[in-house]
Amino acid sequence: MMDKYNWDLSKIFKNEKEFNDCIKEIKELTNQIIKYKGNIMKDSNTLYDFLCIDDKLDLLVEKVYVYSFLKYYSDMSNNKYQEIKENVLSMVTDIDNKTSFISPELLSHDYKEVEKFINENDKLKRFSLSLKRAFKYKKYTLGFNEEAILSKTSEIMRVAEDAYSNINNVDIKFDNIKDENNKSTELTQSNYSLFLMSKNKRVRKSAFDKMYKYYKDHINTISSLYIGNIKNNAFISKVRGYDSILGMHLYPDDVSVELYKNLIRTTNNNLKYLKDFYKYKAKQLGYKLHMYDLYVNTSKSIDKKYSYEDAIKIVNKALSPLGEDYLKAFNHLLDNNCVDVYPRKNKRSGAYQWGSYGSEPYVSLNFEGTIDSVSTLAHEMGHAMHSYYSDINQEYQYAGYPIFLAEIASTVNEVLLSNYLINNTNNKDEKIYYLIEFLDKFKATVYRQVMFSEFEDKMCSYYEEGKSITKDLLCEEYLSLNKKYFAPAVKVDDDIKYEWARIPHFYTSFYVYKYATGFISALLIVDKLNHEKDFKDKYIKFLSSGNTNYPLELLKTLDIDLTDEKVLNRAFDIFNERLSMLKETESEE
Repeated sequence: MMDKYNWDLSKIFKNEKEFNDCIKEIKELTNQIIKYKGNIMKDSNTLYDFLCIDDKLDLLVEKVYVYSFLKYYSDMSNNKYQEIKENVLSMVTDIDNKTSFISPELLSHDYKEVEKFINENDKLKRFSLSLKRAFKYKKYTLGFNEEAILSKTSEIMRVAEDAYSNINNVDIKFDNIKDENNKSTELTQSNYSLFLMSKNKRVRKSAFDKMYKYYKDHINTISSLYIGNIKNNAFISKVRGYDSILGMHLYPDDVSVELYKNLIRTTNNNLKYLKDFYKYKAKQLGYKLHMYDLYVNTSKSIDKKYSYEDAIKIVNKALSPLGEDYLKAFNHLLDNNCVDVYPRKNKRSGAYQWGSYGSEPYVSLNFEGTIDSVSTLAHEMGHAMHSYYSDINQEYQYAGYPIFLAEIASTVNEVLLSNYLINNTNNKDEKIYYLIEFLDKFKATVYRQVMFSEFEDKMCSYYEEGKSITKDLLCEEYLSLNKKYFAPAVKVDDDIKYEWARIPHFYTSFYVYKYATGFISALLIVDKLNHEKDFKDKYIKFLSSGNTNYPLELLKTLDIDLTDEKVLNRAFDIFNERLSMLKETESEE
């Protein structure tokens, strides 16, 4: 009998034979696709047949890709799983190379030809949105020869990121520090945040100093790598004809440069609330905060332990505003081996959700019985429910929701849990703890990510304006931003200027702002769930929409317009309301 706390991946492939048969089918479909080279737009029936095969190929590749990685992540020491994963990766690379002709060939035609085919062949209507989106890139797509050359540069373009990954993960070595019990402990990337949350100031400062000593010692190399990444972006954006690096990265989601700038501007206008929060923390600690003090929860620690079953009950109560249908599907996933619950040797660390179209989503936890574990359950199941609703309501090509929307459903669940915990405790210390946790999360996901976004924008803009990017410019600009966001409430220690060098997200350019817009959207959704009758029905419809429209348009179906400064300001008002609640709770006898 299957252990109820582990995945049942047989829902993707029943056995090894079924998996291997799928690999064979993928190879056959790839060969079929190649035969269409030069003939994709021959006539409407040919285009339709091609799109059907291409769609099926994508679906099956996704299926074997996800399955192989989930098997590997369940036991990363298993040589067989490692080999399967590597074989699948090689297969995907081979398919990409063999099918690289598709986009340039399709876009060498005029979209009016496609419209003509759609009008004369009703079967093509199911692909109309996909085709329209594909032709959106026509003006930024080069000829066959140029695209072939660019394709061959992809490995070169990854050198900076790969080298940074090695220096930031593999070659990295920090000095030992003494923990709260004066025991010498190795500092690592994974335990650094835990040390920064320590109640012991000496431990926090020691971790901070030793962390940034490493980046200071390697700042020349890391600066060169990041500057190389900016140059890569500048090269691609110029060759393809985009107005800017920023514009190139916003284009896929149909997000305007003005929205990006307005997010930064609005956040800057609301920095007073963040500084008030740190004044509160400083008052509780009895001294002015340094940069290494920002992460400590100044309340009394919550040492409660929860069983997994307890966590499920709590999260069910917290998510009750989403309705019975939501909870029924939520618990169905929990009860049907879609969650790998507990940590074990050689299992991938952390928590995540993944899956493939046609099978239920899978969630991996490393549940340890803390309140953070309860929150992680709510968060990852939010992702799973978004995938669940999209998959059952959309065809394959429209089911995968864009990254811009990916953190919204998970954060809605987290915020609902936070509200539930705050409103359902009679213990003053617990309430203070939950309020500070919420404010810290807002800071990390909105204020901090927007600061990162502002830094990225500055550096790329400087380069495009012809200004030389140097390690000194990178460090001084980053230090200046920290002073803007945190001073004078916080003493901005000079070594924070090296922090940018430890942020891997900068190598996925102009990505981090989506964390902020996702969190803001989630806050506004929960606000509406609390104040608008039947809003949950709108929200479920939103979760069911997949990628049937661009992200901002889908959010507008919830009456959330991220281009409106008043809408953004409402999120910061919620932060201030929680801060006021914290101060009131603290002053209660």
